[in-house]
Amino acid sequence: MQIKANGIAIEVEEMGPKDGPALLLVNGYTSQLINWPRPLLDGLVAEGFRVIRYDNRDVGLSQKFEEGGQPDIKEAFKAGRSEGPMPKLPYTLSDMAADGIGVLDALGIEKAHVAGVSMGGMIVQLMAIEHADRLYSMTSIMSSTGNPALPPATEEAQKALNEKAASSARADVIATSIKGRRAYESPAYRKSDAEYEVLIGEAYDRMYYPEGYARQYAAILADGSRVERLKNVRVPALVIHGRDDSLVRVDGGIDTAKHIPGAALELIDGMGHDLPEALCPRFVELIAGHAKRALSAKAAE
Repeated sequence: MQIKANGIAIEVEEMGPKDGPALLLVNGYTSQLINWPRPLLDGLVAEGFRVIRYDNRDVGLSQKFEEGGQPDIKEAFKAGRSEGPMPKLPYTLSDMAADGIGVLDALGIEKAHVAGVSMGGMIVQLMAIEHADRLYSMTSIMSSTGNPALPPATEEAQKALNEKAASSARADVIATSIKGRRAYESPAYRKSDAEYEVLIGEAYDRMYYPEGYARQYAAILADGSRVERLKNVRVPALVIHGRDDSLVRVDGGIDTAKHIPGAALELIDGMGHDLPEALCPRFVELIAGHAKRALSAKAAE
């Protein structure tokens, strides 16, 4: 369903009991709400949560920002490293964090648990930094602090992230996307080409909008390091990361947990930069357990 959140149109889907504790899931870079694995969603609903997914701005069925044009990626990178002035950007990661809070507002939810993957992890970190009063707990998955001292993605993974399809034809986009996913997928839980064709094809058919990619990427780069900001977070935090992530290296998850007071860290062998269905029971156990402990601690205050 379409709702108005933070002044823009956001596509939202809900599952689970309306009276259950709200759990807001935040997608990664260029990812749509349909990309969350069904076993993960079903598992969280079975744990009693009201699970809410939404398309970030500039992707899926949410509002697009054509008027923002194409940002200067190099200038955004320099600004994030404090090596140059902040360029004019269509929006920032803080705007995207405010979108998620706007979704809660539109649904009449005062406080929620939040969990985000990759860029979504950065967004939920900013929710904990800038909107702490709206959160019960935060889970950051396969994400990072933006610390420039951390190891970068492998050359293969970085190339895959930025590689463009030969054309916008469905077959070309799927072929390029499969090649990219192979560069950073979980080595212990690889999908077949046929499985990828279905997943990527569904996203393509729902909304193929590459024009928004650079705007999201610029927002990531320009936000820079969150290390000092994370030191002030008091929201109960869980960090989940794959030991075999070639895109956002495991050091990013370790650094995130290191700088959030009291954060729990869970490192998973064989996991890369995706959410394998085989690991969904473990993800459910971790996320649901963390959320329930946070609620219990709050009730005991």
